[in-house]
Amino acid sequence: MLTILALLAGSLLLDALARPRAAQRPWLRSGAGMALLSAAAGLPLGLFMALGGNLHVSAGLALALVGLYTMVSNAKHAMLGEALVFSDLALLGAVFRHPQFYFSALTRAQKLLLAAAAPVVPLLLWFTREPGLALHLAGGLVFIGCVAAIALLMRLPPWSHLASLPDSEGDVLRHGLIPTIVLHWLRWRATVNPVPPAALPHRRTDDEVVIIVQCESFADPVDLFGDEGLALPGLEAARAVAWQQGRLQVHGFGAYTMRTEYGVLFGRSEAELGFRRFDPYLTATGEGPHALPARLASSGWKSLFLHPHDMRFYNRAEILMAAGFTELVGEERFEAPVEGEGRYVTDAAIASELLGIARAAAEPTLLYAVTIENHGPWADAESYLRLLRHGDAMLHDLMAELSAMKRPATIVFFGDHRPSIPGVTAPGGERHTPYVIVRFDAAGQPIRRSDRQDLPPAGLHHAVLNLLAGPASAPAP
Repeated sequence: MLTILALLAGSLLLDALARPRAAQRPWLRSGAGMALLSAAAGLPLGLFMALGGNLHVSAGLALALVGLYTMVSNAKHAMLGEALVFSDLALLGAVFRHPQFYFSALTRAQKLLLAAAAPVVPLLLWFTREPGLALHLAGGLVFIGCVAAIALLMRLPPWSHLASLPDSEGDVLRHGLIPTIVLHWLRWRATVNPVPPAALPHRRTDDEVVIIVQCESFADPVDLFGDEGLALPGLEAARAVAWQQGRLQVHGFGAYTMRTEYGVLFGRSEAELGFRRFDPYLTATGEGPHALPARLASSGWKSLFLHPHDMRFYNRAEILMAAGFTELVGEERFEAPVEGEGRYVTDAAIASELLGIARAAAEPTLLYAVTIENHGPWADAESYLRLLRHGDAMLHDLMAELSAMKRPATIVFFGDHRPSIPGVTAPGGERHTPYVIVRFDAAGQPIRRSDRQDLPPAGLHHAVLNLLAGPASAPAP
């Protein structure tokens, strides 16, 4: 009994250390949250007991797991301004396949601790296992009992009314980290797929090409650093001839590319998504009819998705085909970067591939590209700016080449999120990135409208959809 009480007390203490914390009484969470945490802490206790049969070791490992959640969540909060959310647990496989994307948030000491701890758990369970079945069976009963307790609590007030809205920051502050993860996961599971949208009016330009570029960590350095001398020439040139441009009010800082990508492709707002907003790609296969390629298909558009990375990442291979893309152009189509080009495929290589497909297109074609060259981590502001200028050069080159093709063409260019550069940029405050829409007529001349609108990613989706499927627009006088 003392061992279990120590586990519960330690779990409450560790979870109270998770950020955000209240300025007054930072160690205190809601009574409902602490009760839910107590039931949740019993899940790993029961699991480890069922495997090893040793109560004391199982309690120690369960407590260590709570501490691990707190440590990783606080590291994420410091870097990205957001605590761990339930959807992060779906990325465990990706963490091991692509560790460079995730471990950069941890300090060297934290990485060493995780590396040392990984083999300890199975070894400890093996060498301290109890031969009899009694404690193993008791562990199974504890696990089942805790599952039943959580299910019962969620049917009773106040738990049935907790976390009715997807407020991660507020819910962690009120109820604690692990209770919020449990609550949000259960709310997410109850969300259903939306009704498919109505068919679009038929409109088609036989040789139109549209290139949408989701540029990795692309932000206006004037906004980031407050220095007009850092203005990007390609971005400024695009703004000068833009059909539409403004700020893209993205949903994350320093990461969560998929939230922006989903918004632009599927056009469903955070309010419509509810608890799916934390990682809309987990459920995107059930929302395929809402995606831009699927909606344009009835008008004869061919849509290709380009990204020089493993298409299994975030289950893109399945999701994007369900979204209506006819072809996925992945890492196999790109040469690996040579020495001096950095870790990832360059923006110039992606631009070359886009232009090659555009030139050969004999039907209305939508090309959606996701760049990767400017993926962090960055040592300092200058290392970020150097790669940022490569993205800007990509925008300049795409505009010049599309104009030279002398066919109806549109380029939509935007940043997926701002960079998280330790000691230089920090979460909190503004999160917007730039977007620009540039259109060319059949003579290769820009169609200027110079409309300034700040939009969320879903708003950009509808702006593009209106251009391609709405009434034909005449050039501005």
